[in-house]
Amino acid sequence: MKRLPLEGLLVVSLEQAVAAPLASSRLADAGARVIKLERPEGDFARGYDTYAAGHSSYFAWLNRRKQSCRVDLRDDADRALVHEMLSRADVFIQNLGPGAAERLGLGADALRSAHPRLITCGIRGYAEGTPDATRKAYDLMIQAESGLSGVTGTEASGPSRIGVSICDITTGMTAHAQILEALVVRERTGKGSNISVSLFDVAAEIMNIPYIAARNGGPFAKRVGLAHPSIAPYGAYDCLDGSILISVQSEREWAKLCAGLLGDPSLATDQRFCSNSLRVENRPELEEIVSRAFSTLTRQEAVERLDAARIAWGRVSDLNDLMNHDAVTTSIATADVDEIHMIAGPAVVNGVRTGGGRVPALGEHDELVRQEFCQPATG
Repeated sequence: MKRLPLEGLLVVSLEQAVAAPLASSRLADAGARVIKLERPEGDFARGYDTYAAGHSSYFAWLNRRKQSCRVDLRDDADRALVHEMLSRADVFIQNLGPGAAERLGLGADALRSAHPRLITCGIRGYAEGTPDATRKAYDLMIQAESGLSGVTGTEASGPSRIGVSICDITTGMTAHAQILEALVVRERTGKGSNISVSLFDVAAEIMNIPYIAARNGGPFAKRVGLAHPSIAPYGAYDCLDGSILISVQSEREWAKLCAGLLGDPSLATDQRFCSNSLRVENRPELEEIVSRAFSTLTRQEAVERLDAARIAWGRVSDLNDLMNHDAVTTSIATADVDEIHMIAGPAVVNGVRTGGGRVPALGEHDELVRQEFCQPATG
């Protein structure tokens, strides 16, 4: 059996909720040993819901393949245990509240002074040194404060939450990428790195398109529902038996849509619609024409014409559609004796996807980990 790329690496993660567990779960999927340090009562994400065969869906998704060890960081012996783990670790991840790691003697500067090869990654709400650095922050708060909710939804509905914990998830992905970069740097230099990632910075960075436009005199982004704010036609249209979403990315595609589905090749050179900027400017007239054409077709008829013109399209799916989607690849995780079906990892490497693995019970590895690290390493 081939070795996974991160086999032999030890990751210690003092984590809870979503962002840090996502980062460490990606490392675990790649073969790293991840010791998840939990407070005596456990990661509070264990209690978010019971949808995963009686277990938390959040916890099952993000904590497969990890070892769970409970620690009480108010206890001197447990703090000594954690420090012994870190003396042997390659990566330390934490997403405690602002200043908590430093108060516990687990701040990045102190740890990297003691262990120069250690890679430390701290995940927080707002970046250190900013006026909001000491504030607690959670996903929905950051969606609102970064402006993400302001460009989500429709003008009629007002600001809306993106339907998943997008700030937590993208922050975890960012932390994972930075840890991998730091491992490359350490391979070259022998030295670890100190990584700090904030939810607000990640959310603000992905707002760059509307930010750049507004900063340079362009329009402020509007809430456009299932449409694109700066490309047209790009959105959902009602057919006789359901909705379909299309995307026109070039003038060549626009001409094909006009001829193949709209039934009027002259629209391609119409002075209202002959460039994307003009189509966006004249969106109401454009939408009326495109919507009228789709309204006379079944979804299958529309798909056939779109395929013939090589125009990208997608179904407007609900969760039932997703569960039955031909393109979905699933995996099975286990928690206690229960099987939990979930969507597998998105990357296919040498024909293999990540996914599956055991979800640890709270404190399942207490004895194993404490026996291993109760004595300082020798040699």
